[in-house]
Amino acid sequence: MFGKVMTWGALLLATSLTPAWAQDDKAVTIVLNEEVDVMEPCMATRSNIGRVILGNINETLTELDVRGDQGLMPKLAESWEQMEDGSWRFNLRQGVTFSDGSTFDAQDVKHSFDRVFDPSITCEAARYFGGMTVTANVVDDQTIDFVVDPVQPILPLLLSLITIVPAETPIEFVRDPIGTGPYALTEWSPGQQIVLTRRDDYWGEAPEVTQATYVVRTDPAVRAAMVDAGEADIAPTISQDDATNAATDFSYLNSETVYLRLDASQAPIDDIRVRRALNMAIDREAFIGTLVPENALLATAIYPPTTQGWNPDVPVPTYDPEGAQALLEEARADGVLVDTPITIFARTANFPNVTEVMEAIQQMLQEAGFTVELQMVEVAEHEVYYSKPYPTDRGVYIIAAMHDNRMGDPSFSAYFKYHSEGRQSGIADPKVDDLITRASAATGEERNKLWSELQAYVHDEVAADILLFHMVGFARVAERIDWTPTIATNSQLQLSEIGFKE
Repeated sequence: MFGKVMTWGALLLATSLTPAWAQDDKAVTIVLNEEVDVMEPCMATRSNIGRVILGNINETLTELDVRGDQGLMPKLAESWEQMEDGSWRFNLRQGVTFSDGSTFDAQDVKHSFDRVFDPSITCEAARYFGGMTVTANVVDDQTIDFVVDPVQPILPLLLSLITIVPAETPIEFVRDPIGTGPYALTEWSPGQQIVLTRRDDYWGEAPEVTQATYVVRTDPAVRAAMVDAGEADIAPTISQDDATNAATDFSYLNSETVYLRLDASQAPIDDIRVRRALNMAIDREAFIGTLVPENALLATAIYPPTTQGWNPDVPVPTYDPEGAQALLEEARADGVLVDTPITIFARTANFPNVTEVMEAIQQMLQEAGFTVELQMVEVAEHEVYYSKPYPTDRGVYIIAAMHDNRMGDPSFSAYFKYHSEGRQSGIADPKVDDLITRASAATGEERNKLWSELQAYVHDEVAADILLFHMVGFARVAERIDWTPTIATNSQLQLSEIGFKE
């Protein structure tokens, strides 16, 4: 059945796409900083995958307005309401078709949701639903209910990260994503380019961009130069040093937090004194305005200060290499093997100057008495260390990463980063687990209070991570293009928002 649907879908796709040669002046080239390793809709919450897929090929039930003040907006769901029992009912948009020609309905929503949580595949979006049980029940073709335990007051916001695919999509990663979005994938040549072409049968307003080609260049200076030379239209990530042209370059608030994840199950990192010494050994201020943009903020949480329940009283760790050495000597006297080699794994091209930043951190840690190596790895290898099950045959390591929370609520970070069952957690603390559970289900001032308490406890009492910077991004945009970056640009770049100047 699925094979037949896909065959007819290919035929329908061929007749519904706008020919690229018809309007070449409305085609764009976007130069990314990293390869897109998979073209799988349920992985669209991962940076460059999201920039290509999210809102372009695949859409969600709801969408957060990042360019205005409308808050959570309808997308594939026209409306929603919370029922008396705490469940949520969504009324779906009619007249919507997928790029394979099939009709969108509630069965597609249920399959998309169930697929994200199927244990036979590991979907990024599942991490945002940790600590809760959610069941999708089809009421009729245009209505679906979500039963949540415990009750989740922000479920409609959480669903803005679940991409919808046809019910016939297999429970395995796909190479040719089918979606309801305004574009369809027409070429993916790994290591070369990705091409999206506009659909003429899209349910919504037709975007101006007829075709988008994505290429990858890891050097930010090369990305900036390509826009200058007319070889690309948008470079969503360039370095501050290259952002020198007021006519084409934009700085933007970035929802990314740079941090080093510590695994407290590994000795000697399992000793709180060692974790505190690691934090004290890094001179965070020295990076601001040098290797890190001058407008970046020093971090005291895994999410930015615009997030609900932010605690302004949590202090940035004081740079104190002598104090770090004293803590290590105290731990050594108690038999802790503080000389154990530790490897930092960091992602190449994760952000401008990432290699230089990590080399400086390595040197600072060494000067404080740690034995530290640094390995820069590609995104696929980085994931091996970043998410559970963590490897047990690679020695003691720290993972350097950026975490994106543009959604305004700690729920999009807390469980999978800090709960003992969290996919990317390095701690197992009963108080942390309890605070996350209670805060996730709370509303109003109680929710703010609990999230604030969690931020202070994780930072001050557990020293769960080495939090570094809330980043500022820079982009270069060709003068013919009418588009500016937003807080979401590091994880989503909707082609429908791009216009052309006269």
